[in-house]
Amino acid sequence: MKQNILNTKQIGDLGESVAVKYLQNKGFTIIQRNYWRKWGEIDILTEKQAVLHCIEVKTVSYETKRELEYALLHETWRPEEQVHKHKLHQVERVLNTWISENDYKNEFQIDVVAVRIVPRETYAIVNLIEHEA
Repeated sequence: MKQNILNTKQIGDLGESVAVKYLQNKGFTIIQRNYWRKWGEIDILTEKQAVLHCIEVKTVSYETKRELEYALLHETWRPEEQVHKHKLHQVERVLNTWISENDYKNEFQIDVVAVRIVPRETYAIVNLIEHEA
């Protein structure tokens, strides 16, 4: 029997794809994915109502929907807890580079999208947390 085990990079990529669909369904326009500089990366850059949203995506996967629901019910580890002060500083530095390179003049903010997924069951719960910075 073939195992369907995803590595950390695959889980992260899947979480970002889920986040993009979620944001598009909420009226965000995707500007760019995976904007990378040697000092960091921005997962997703979006815009909504003339505000640039710099999105940091954090994903955790579960084997079954039941495990995910148990984690929610018992308030176990949350993916957004991985967005700590150092990570926010790094994202802010990369965002400032993007703003400078693109001569961006409007408002901006850093947000987090927490994704909990069950890849085998094609199921996800997404939480947008605005204004993390």
